[in-house]
Amino acid sequence: MRAKMTVKEHLHISRRAIQMLYSLSPAYVYALVSDSLVKALLPYAPIYFSAKLIDALAAGAPLSTLVLYAALGVGIPFGLHLLHFWLKAQKEIGSSKVYQSHEWCYAEKAMHLAYASIEDREVSLLCDRIRTETDTGYNLFYLTSSLENLVQTVTQIIASVSLTASFFMLDTIALWSKIAFVSGIALSVTVSVLVNRKTSGLRMAIYSEWVPMNILLYRFTAYIGHYTTEKDIRLYHMEEGLTASRKALYDQMCDREQSMRLQCAGMNLVSTVLNYALRFGVYLILVAAALHGGLSVGSIAQYVSCLMLFMAAIAALVSTWQLSLVNHTYLQRYFSYFDIPNNMKQGTLSVEKRNDNEYDIEFRNVSFRYPNTETYALRHVSLSFRIGEKLAVVGMNGSGKTTFIKLLCRLYDPTEGEILLNGVDIRKYDYREYLSLFSVVFQDFRLFAFPLGQNVAAGARYDRAKAEACLREAGFGERLAQMPQGTDTILYHDFDKNGIEISGGEAQKIALARALYKDAPFMILDEPTAALDPLSEYEVYRKFNDLSGGKTAVYISHRLASCRFCDKIAVFDGGQIIQCGTHTDLLSDAEGKYAELWHAQAQYYTEDQKPDSAT
Repeated sequence: MRAKMTVKEHLHISRRAIQMLYSLSPAYVYALVSDSLVKALLPYAPIYFSAKLIDALAAGAPLSTLVLYAALGVGIPFGLHLLHFWLKAQKEIGSSKVYQSHEWCYAEKAMHLAYASIEDREVSLLCDRIRTETDTGYNLFYLTSSLENLVQTVTQIIASVSLTASFFMLDTIALWSKIAFVSGIALSVTVSVLVNRKTSGLRMAIYSEWVPMNILLYRFTAYIGHYTTEKDIRLYHMEEGLTASRKALYDQMCDREQSMRLQCAGMNLVSTVLNYALRFGVYLILVAAALHGGLSVGSIAQYVSCLMLFMAAIAALVSTWQLSLVNHTYLQRYFSYFDIPNNMKQGTLSVEKRNDNEYDIEFRNVSFRYPNTETYALRHVSLSFRIGEKLAVVGMNGSGKTTFIKLLCRLYDPTEGEILLNGVDIRKYDYREYLSLFSVVFQDFRLFAFPLGQNVAAGARYDRAKAEACLREAGFGERLAQMPQGTDTILYHDFDKNGIEISGGEAQKIALARALYKDAPFMILDEPTAALDPLSEYEVYRKFNDLSGGKTAVYISHRLASCRFCDKIAVFDGGQIIQCGTHTDLLSDAEGKYAELWHAQAQYYTEDQKPDSAT
């Protein structure tokens, strides 16, 4: 459990949150604070000038004085209302900007995290929790309402005290009356503080329990109604199970909420009764003072009105402050996400732009284990390859093939050993420049609900002719010709009802076209065709081999026949390279792992279907 925050930590969180809100939209903060001041002051002009008007009437003041008090009592609130309407409009405009800017900041942070953090389960759970808390109105967005309430209530307290201070200056008021007056207010404040602290604690406990449940509910909602899952839901009659699971979670949350709200209602009832009893006592003190001639009728009206506003402001201030303290625990978690460091070493060396594309890669005794694990995914891997070579990385699932590619592309850094580019540790190169050397099609590649051309170019601005040429080279030419909007055709229905659906095979071709469009020196296929049958995969790999030309190509597969044309084949097993050589050399070692896997997979090919003979 997280330790209780200190006062210093609370102040630090508040300052940081306000600074972030200000950085998103200074105009919004100014409008919010100004509007809070205006709303706080709205009732006080009528109170003050009404009291003056009553006393003036009682004293028989001239008509001009009465008209002046009446005009000020109406005119000042009218002007404040006009100002409030304008500031409210500015707030609404600024609120939209704050929301959009906040969403972008959140997304931008995700894009600049180290890839290791993206795959970290703890970070993933943290993001889910923050998103849930934000969607329920906490974090930065609760700050806007709490800041508004704090400014408004503090202003009302100051104004109320200012307009009741004269009560304590009157010599006609007995000392005991003044002491009783202050004591009644102090007791009322104490009751409000104690009750709000207790109810806030209950809310915080319940909301903490809700977070994992809310995450599950959001995921259930994502499953239900989405076209990618509805086929399975219907075919396997999963409706009842999903509905029952969601209802069970929802009922559990409702039961806990009902219990919490009943407890809070009971405590609030006691607090309300006590507060009104104390208010009644204070009113009696004012009435007694008036009966003894110590107060005018107008003064009584002024003090009573200010007292009511003061008590309401105190209760609101205590409630806002207590809920703000609860929100600070959420903000602490919220900022912990933005404070996640990017521990990837950021080099400064520029990657040499070689016209001859002469790049050498060497893995030198590389070992790697994923964060928060003790088991090595790769162990003592040493391998080198030059530009123009066709390298196959083969092995069973879980043998370390994809981890090898992640290290090559510097999504992770080695735990031990080093990876060299032209004899220099890749950690010394500028990170973005190093990544520009690779065109990769991962097994779990992703296309986006953007226009086709933007998917190929991975950007909004692109060379249309080049994108079309790459699509044709990847085998998508016939489908492209059927699209009236060509590369402007939007994929999927996520953002546009006129978007088109594409098959898995078509998606693979677009992903291949994207790799071709980048035109990087190293081209990598990390089993993007794993869902295809062996013969189809072989044809895709051979086609890609033809397209890669003189570039270095790396092929990852657990199907050996798909990569037999490569210059070099590295066999992975248990996170280690246990064999390395050409297809012929490896197959000649009858006792080796490669030969074992080759013969085990031979059953997938009939004699007349084999891409080439086995020997």
